[in-house]
Amino acid sequence: MTRVTDTSSASRGHGLRRDIDLLEALASDEAQTAGGLGVVRLACLVGREKTQVSRALKALAAEGIVERDPDTLEYRLGWRLFSLVARTSESRLVRVAEPLMHALSADLEETSHLCVLSDQEVLTLLSVSGHSFRVHGWEGRGVPAWQTSAGRVLLADATPDELYVRFGTTGDMPVPELWGLIQEARKQGYARVSEEFEEGLVGVSAPVRDFRGRVVAALNISAPKNRLGGRLDDAGRTTARAAARVSALLGWEPRRAQPARTGLT
Repeated sequence: MTRVTDTSSASRGHGLRRDIDLLEALASDEAQTAGGLGVVRLACLVGREKTQVSRALKALAAEGIVERDPDTLEYRLGWRLFSLVARTSESRLVRVAEPLMHALSADLEETSHLCVLSDQEVLTLLSVSGHSFRVHGWEGRGVPAWQTSAGRVLLADATPDELYVRFGTTGDMPVPELWGLIQEARKQGYARVSEEFEEGLVGVSAPVRDFRGRVVAALNISAPKNRLGGRLDDAGRTTARAAARVSALLGWEPRRAQPARTGLT
């Protein structure tokens, strides 16, 4: 009896491994570029018979783990898989980021913040100091996205049209100017501000990306100008390295090229 149970468990584990191989193939650069892959190509990539792959994909599609395009008949990762990731991503983000934020704050001897975008504002999820304790003054507080370095990296994936939809044409900062600041931050790998949000306050921020390469958060360092103003670029580069480490723990692979941004017209 024990032998049968062990065999059954091994069989289920082997089947799961084969399903994971299919999901890995659908998450590959090739699949993302093409928008999906067909059964024949997937069978080639995972080294299995076409009929086996077809049966496995149908079972995964029935559960929403993959989707089949009705026109091309190609498969891509499905809504249910992304839904599961989305429901756990924020708590995982905080859990992964906190120890790296402590290290960043200790390195720069300044408080660090983990921020996300909420409509037109930047919301702080977590703040920590360089002294191994959390700082609660900023947590849950929202500030205008266009005034902060965090907002500029959080908007890195936005197109000009999306910026107009989000901020309109009568905002405090014209969209063309905001677009230029966002592109400058993309080029540098971090954004910097000096007294734009509050007099005497400066800051730097770098983007945190998820497994798809999308910006999901920003690591921020803010401090009085008389303490940090003379080393903003050094702080920006240090923060960018920390943000890249958080991104890697979330599954981001830097080798994947980021899509080109559409310019203002």
